[in-house]
Amino acid sequence: FLPDRPCLFAMAWLLQYNPVDHSSFACRIQGNGPCHFSRQGSVRGWQGHDANEEHILSLFVTFEGPEGCGKTTQMRRLAAYLRKQGHDVLTTREPGGTPIGDRVRAILLDPLHTEMQPPTEFLLFSAARAQHVAQVIRPHLARGGVVLCDRFADSSLAYQGYGHCQDLDVLRIISRFATGNLVPDLTVYLDVPVEVGLRRKAGGSGDAWNRMEQKEIAYHERVRAGYLAMAGQEPERWVVIDAVGDVGAVQAAIRERIGQELIAPETAAGR
Repeated sequence: FLPDRPCLFAMAWLLQYNPVDHSSFACRIQGNGPCHFSRQGSVRGWQGHDANEEHILSLFVTFEGPEGCGKTTQMRRLAAYLRKQGHDVLTTREPGGTPIGDRVRAILLDPLHTEMQPPTEFLLFSAARAQHVAQVIRPHLARGGVVLCDRFADSSLAYQGYGHCQDLDVLRIISRFATGNLVPDLTVYLDVPVEVGLRRKAGGSGDAWNRMEQKEIAYHERVRAGYLAMAGQEPERWVVIDAVGDVGAVQAAIRERIGQELIAPETAAGR
């Protein structure tokens, strides 16, 4: 089970982590020279000690949503579009993204593991995420690339936090530790009613449902409500798109918002 809250804060203190001053913690972990963090974590416009060094631009975009929202399809379409525009795009997913993460994924999604407890789920997701960030996501961002990720830490808050009614404050502390305080520059949330999404999932690929998808309707409703609550708390990071309609229209809305993110740092760099 999770350690009690005083223990978690003691761990954070030992790591010199200030929950308010996220960026300073992230800079210390990375050990880089002067850097600028977008919101609380990802590297945007990193510059070395020499002011004449090349200005590196990167973008970390995550795709979130309830089951059957179509995020995987939309992410693939966006990746192809951005590559045609000349961007160095890495697509990845959670849980997984690394050999270690894929092993954890198999444990998490196995329908036979019905006895798995919510804290176990969350800690396994976080362990896979810690490896994913260190091995895959941060290195690509440091090279100035674009990372598109199918689910990230917000999924764990939605599914294990809101869905299972776990302590959100404790989960956020663990997430910050697991990710080195990495936060997406943009989170694309594709919203569909629960019944619509589950119906899509049941009639789509024909694959067997995994353990997470087999939970009751009320659970999925709490997950969706949690997503919408988080989007409302950080409107500058989240873009909420109605994913019930035409796939092409959804993609157009995503591209429009991504275009704003790609233009903004370039404009700032030119100042």
